[in-house]
Amino acid sequence: MRNAARAAGGRAGRLWPRPPSPGPGPPPPLLPLAMLLAVLLGGAGAQYSSDLCSWKGSGLTHEAHRKEVEQVYLRCSAGAVEWMYPTGALSVNLRPNTFSPSRRLTLCIKPLADSSGANVYLERTGELKLLFRDGDRGPGRGRCFGFEQGGLFVEATPQQDIGRRTTGFLYELSGRRAGSDLHALSAPCRPCSDTEVLLAVCTSDFVVRGAIRDVTHAPERQESAIHLHVSRVHRQKSRVFQPAPGGGWRGRIATLLECGVRPGRGEFLFTGHMHFGEAWLGCAPRLEDFQRAYREAEERGLNPCEMGVVE
Repeated sequence: MRNAARAAGGRAGRLWPRPPSPGPGPPPPLLPLAMLLAVLLGGAGAQYSSDLCSWKGSGLTHEAHRKEVEQVYLRCSAGAVEWMYPTGALSVNLRPNTFSPSRRLTLCIKPLADSSGANVYLERTGELKLLFRDGDRGPGRGRCFGFEQGGLFVEATPQQDIGRRTTGFLYELSGRRAGSDLHALSAPCRPCSDTEVLLAVCTSDFVVRGAIRDVTHAPERQESAIHLHVSRVHRQKSRVFQPAPGGGWRGRIATLLECGVRPGRGEFLFTGHMHFGEAWLGCAPRLEDFQRAYREAEERGLNPCEMGVVE
């Protein structure tokens, strides 16, 4: 562990070629251009693939007795890391170019299904804090922390077999403040105030008007799913809500199991944010309550943004 952590802050595990001995000598034979490109491209392709948002690589490119630390650089606000046959360690460096350097960011990571073969740490100045233990897929599978708290360090665990293993996780950066649990990004289990509702309409990833068709629960994940019939989509960043047979849209929103959501009559205005491809509930006032709050704020000139038609 100490060796891996020390390598993460230093040499990045790369081997530098020994300088040639002084003195004249015969020039090296020239490789044909096609052969040279094949060698270079073949070696690069065998090591990893990256599109600046996601990275996928294999530990089979490392010799088993070498404790190398591979440096991974990603420059997007969301993506994934997949490491097959993990050996040695990875130092994952996030350098997003989609946010202002002075903006405080929250980083959330979520292990992929069946992720195994390595531990994932939060690393800062050589100190490691365990985030996910090898094979940990409990209910608290998502973790969030301030981006300034450090980077990600992934260290392979010793394995007795040679079976196929893949360590992987999704990552997501946002400007919203959060606690250490991914569920902390969800709205609290209480009605939102008028001010919170109006702000949610302006800042949410989705804003839809509709009714609750059903609510299902997943106790093992401490989550509930609200199944909606939507009469109007005011805004959505992802295609969570799809056209339904007979008109309108349908979709589902996740929320905390502890909130005890139940099916109810009438129409609501649902707001919320996307996290790892799932829609999470924010404020959800009854439609008539939202209409009242919106018109009162509009009369006083206090609306943070215009909703459009609010009939």
